[in-house]
Amino acid sequence: MSPSAFIVSRFVNRNGITSWRVDGRLHGLRIRKNFKTRVEAGAEKDALDIKAAQSDTGIRSTATRLTDEQLHEAEAAFRRLAGAPKSLEFYLDYALTNYRAPEREITLADAVAAYLETKTREHTNGMLSECQLKDIRVRLEDLKKWFPRKAMAELSRDVLAAHCHRGTPKPKTFNNRRGILFTFFKFAFCQDWVAANPLEKVPHLRIAHRRGSAKTLNAEQSAALMRHVEQIDGGALVPFFALALFAGIRPCVRTGEIFKLQPEHIRLDTGVILIEPEVSKVRMKRNVTIPANLAAWLTAYPISRFPIIPKNLQHQRARIAEKFGLSHDIMRHTFISMHVAKYRSMGEAALQAGNSESIIRKHYLDLKTPAEAEQFFGILPMIAPAVAASPVATATVTPLEALTLPIAA
Repeated sequence: MSPSAFIVSRFVNRNGITSWRVDGRLHGLRIRKNFKTRVEAGAEKDALDIKAAQSDTGIRSTATRLTDEQLHEAEAAFRRLAGAPKSLEFYLDYALTNYRAPEREITLADAVAAYLETKTREHTNGMLSECQLKDIRVRLEDLKKWFPRKAMAELSRDVLAAHCHRGTPKPKTFNNRRGILFTFFKFAFCQDWVAANPLEKVPHLRIAHRRGSAKTLNAEQSAALMRHVEQIDGGALVPFFALALFAGIRPCVRTGEIFKLQPEHIRLDTGVILIEPEVSKVRMKRNVTIPANLAAWLTAYPISRFPIIPKNLQHQRARIAEKFGLSHDIMRHTFISMHVAKYRSMGEAALQAGNSESIIRKHYLDLKTPAEAEQFFGILPMIAPAVAASPVATATVTPLEALTLPIAA
């Protein structure tokens, strides 16, 4: 609006009385008013200027009990609600009904530290595996890097969903991220650090496709692997590779079952390997039947002389893995697929391996033929030529019988 839209001037009436006139145009209409004093004329001019400004900017004056700060906040709220389907009062009622402020404020960093302390105690008490604890720690440290100075109450559903979706992950990766954060915020909710679990309304992604068959070794490759292992350091690595290949013991040398397995768990006298809950990845006890050829290997290379985890195993294992193309769990996968082929029982294979029948069906069914399975479970150590030469022994020898088989010097 131009500053000269309305002017105040001195005006002398016909009767000689002086008055003060306000003159100008508003919405195209001529406005001219006379007042006895200059103060009254000035007030009218200010009012007309405001009306003119309203027509140009939408600003208007009104009497209110709100402070300037409250007025600014109200205007900001209405700007945010532009185009929203409901009124400000509706959203306010919803917030007052559903929002519960946390009992006390806590930073994300402090909450993560408290949660990891709890999980570390669970690991110490045997309730959580080393790999699970490591995964939780990595995910939460990553969360702290993304939100370094945030309070727990500030982390909304949208920002956490965006964090889980970062880098366009595959559905399984997204679900793993969401699962760990969901459990973390569930813990925070129980501590009254957040008013609600923001991940509850972030659904996990459905994985429609069926995963492929497990990668395995064939019988010839398995035999070549064991022949090679026998020739290293006088057979020092044999128990490790025999247990992983012929019993399906999880082979990770840092956190796997074979790392925790003790010599007393291997019962050649009763023909079983006892996988105790503290050894098992899934914290469930199981008994693995010792096949005849594994009994022969462990008799030829007794654990009392050849430790399950020998010195320098990781370096030796890395070289062998490179030579034979061994992936992390390929020996375990080979055992399960051969077991299914030989005994044609997914239930029994699930019990031996510590998996579910659905996993056995998805990944291991019909990967091997019964003939190849017989050949696999007939792989025997080279230092027992009498056993290797006996076609009956390779098919029918029992674990107890294998202990009495002749062993060459």
